Parts: sequence; structure tokens; C-alpha cells
Amino acid sequence: MSGRTMRAMVIGATVVAAGATLAGAAKADMMQKLGAGEGEVAIVAWAGYIERGETDPNYDWVTAFEKETGCKVTVKIAGSSDEMVSLMNGGGFDLVTASGDATLRLIAGGTVQEINTGLVPSWGGVDPRLQSGAWYTVDGKHYGTPYQWGPNVLMYNTSVFTSPPTSWDVVFKEQTLPDGKSNKGRVQAYYGPIYIADAALYLKAHDPSLGITDPYFLTQPQFDAAVALLKGQREIVQKYWSDYTVQTEDFKSEGVVASTSWPLQVNLLKGENQPIDSTVPEEGTTGWADTTMMATSAPHPNCAYLWIEHSLQPDVQASVASWFGSVPVVPAACKGQAILGDEGCKANGVELFDKIAFWKTPIADCGDGKTCVPYKDWTAAYLAIQSGP
Repeated sequence: MSGRTMRAMVIGATVVAAGATLAGAAKADMMQKLGAGEGEVAIVAWAGYIERGETDPNYDWVTAFEKETGCKVTVKIAGSSDEMVSLMNGGGFDLVTASGDATLRLIAGGTVQEINTGLVPSWGGVDPRLQSGAWYTVDGKHYGTPYQWGPNVLMYNTSVFTSPPTSWDVVFKEQTLPDGKSNKGRVQAYYGPIYIADAALYLKAHDPSLGITDPYFLTQPQFDAAVALLKGQREIVQKYWSDYTVQTEDFKSEGVVASTSWPLQVNLLKGENQPIDSTVPEEGTTGWADTTMMATSAPHPNCAYLWIEHSLQPDVQASVASWFGSVPVVPAACKGQAILGDEGCKANGVELFDKIAFWKTPIADCGDGKTCVPYKDWTAAYLAIQSGP
């Protein structure tokens, strides 16, 4: 999974400016019926999303699928959303497990096709709140099926914070922490352009005059305010984390006491009896909901549909969630699955759904006659933040 966090800064595709373009982008006709499997399915995925027991024999949701269907699974691990877009644009792959900061780009570029949910028997078991997610559904058309989701939480050291921090300001603004020491050099931030949305969400609560309603659809003044906040944050950040394993070590040995993080890191550190806990502050939080999307030119469409159906089985969903530290998109996976346990979904953040502003690709035409800052400008601004004054 560590590859997921290594966010590249190079844009793999142009983000469209208009919702109408999004709606008409996919070129392949939606499949109407399934045929025989082609013997293979090629998937671009985040590390840890497609496991065949090579790392841990208890985590294998590939072998049984191959035996049942005759479709051999090949996987190309991508290290960033931008890399995923680039790989899918290059062709040769059937499926991709895309995050919300890539999905609309893939739809806009005509790279992925509409999914016929009628050919996916387990579609009805998907959490209704995810069945029409704005990050992969355009004009009522589904350009994929949900795979896993999770929140970005505020992880903190309980030796420093005797009670949970109530605001994200502990990582955005220099201040004295409860232990009497400054937070400067003791906090981390997420590495990637999409992190600008975290700043926007904070400003939505603390500067109502900006009029922010959606942290991903920002007018130029709103965007400039979020960037300014992150430039100030740069003065106190010890590191921009890009690998969950490195972040866990930083909390253990580098004096880091607060940062945006995932339930995965929290669970790992708690499992080592570290003084760690997490919270979602009063401003709410961002999060990710990943989608299995099918290429318009998928060379193995029948096997692709078979994999999509397989991916939505409760036992597969539970296995992925247990391994990855995420939340299943099929609620049935949260109970009665030994590998995840009946408390696993709670530990991974299932109760936080309504507090999450899920990642989606910033586009120029953001509705209601507004023009918003597109993703390519988010990338340029984030590079400027990283490079300093």
C-alpha cells in the first residue's frame, strides 16, 4: 500500500472545463451482455488492493477468482493518481482502482466507459450512499463501481494531547500545545495537490466570508486563501508525508505529535501500544472513495466484469478492508467476516461517513454559473508551496 501515498506532481491528463464534456467523454458503448471470459484481466491498482497471498497467505482474493473464472489477474501497481491516469491513457489495461482526484479526469478523457450495473449481480449490495457518488457518476451514468473508502483523520499523540484536539488548527497554525511546547516542527501534512481541499475545508468553517461551499470547487479568491494558509503551514511542518510506513516511524521516533493520517496508521501504532489516537475535528474532514473503472478499450471486457462482481463479494471486501485499513463499500462485509471482525469497520472509520468531503477532481465549470480553479492549477500551486517563497 505504500505506493498509494507517493503522489506524483505531473499531470497525466487535462481536466475538462465543462460538465457537458464530462458527460459525453466516454466513447465505448456500454456492454449489454456478457460472453465467455478471455482468460486474463489486467488491472492498474494501488499497492495492497489486489493481493494473492504472496505477502501474507491469509490475504488472497485472487487465486479463487482465477480458478473459478479462468481469468488470470495481472496487476500494475501505480504510485499516484496521476500515474494511474497516464497508464490508463496509454491503453492495454482493463480496470483501474481510481481515487476521486483521478476519476473525473478519466471520464473526461474518454478513457473509461459506462458500467452496466445490470451485469453486476452484487450491485444491490453496495452502500446506497455510494451508488451515485459524484466522483464517478455523471448525468446518472456510472463510470465504475465503488471499491473501498476511508477518512483522513487527525492522528495525535495522547501524551501531548490529554483530550482530542477539537480543530485542525493544531496542524495549520503555529501555537503552543498542551505540553507547553510549540507545534513548530512537530506536525506533518499530506503530500499532494488534493491537500489544498483540506485547507479549504478548514477555511469554510473559520472564514465564512469566503463563501466556500465545496472544498474541491473553489473560485480564484477562495483558492488563493487556501494556498495562503498552506504557505503559512509550511513554516511549521516537519515533513509532508508520502508513505504510511515512514509516517508511523516519525510518530514513534521523530517527535511528530499531530498530522492528517489514515485509520491504517492509527491502527498500526495502537497495535504497538504507542500513545496514539485519532479524531475528526469540528470542521469535518476530507476522505477518499475509490472506484473500479473499466477502460473504453478494455482488451478483456468479460473478465473485467467478472472481476468487478468478484470485488463486491462481502468476503473480498472484508479482506481488502482488513489489509488496507479501509472501509468496505458493501455493508454486509462489516459483520460475520472473521478476517475483519465485527469491530473492524468501526476502527477504520465507518461511522465518519457523514463528516467526510470525499475527494473529487476540481474542474473549471463547477455549476451555478461559477468558474472554479481546475486541477492543473492546483498542481502548479502545490509545487509552489513545496518550493517555498
